[in-house]
Amino acid sequence: MNAPSLFYFTFSLKEASAALWRPWMLRKQQFSLIRLPLFQAAGKKNSSNLLALNEAELKEQFVKGDGPGGQAVNKTSNCVVLKHIPTGIVIKCHQTRSVEQNRKIAREILQEKVDLFYKGENSDVFKEKKAAEKKKQEKKRRAKENLERKRHFKEISSKLYLDS
Repeated sequence: MNAPSLFYFTFSLKEASAALWRPWMLRKQQFSLIRLPLFQAAGKKNSSNLLALNEAELKEQFVKGDGPGGQAVNKTSNCVVLKHIPTGIVIKCHQTRSVEQNRKIAREILQEKVDLFYKGENSDVFKEKKAAEKKKQEKKRRAKENLERKRHFKEISSKLYLDS
């Protein structure tokens, strides 16, 4: 088989497979776009009632890490890329130098993201994220009130000082 015919064969094969997957991908994109903000909450909770992961549904790869660390990072393949095939969620974990620890952390994060994907706003991860956000806003509000009180006190004390 010469090069042009091989190119045409692979191109036609690619187009045929894309035509088969296109309706499924459009459904997945529409479904996942609705829940996109929910994924930001993953990685925040260690809960026992998350959905269980089936190892047969996972695709695991080990790649070279990136970022700071020099040769120790760039030469070793201790970064774990974990993909949940049914949902298409991909996790890349390179938090430690140990492959085993990265595998464990990646599975925990993936489990939380899959739980968010299926349960949505009913997920414990989402509820905890919302509670933490509310607590942060309350703390910010109190700090702002306290700052206003201090400014008001300074104004009053400076007026009293100038009057006397």
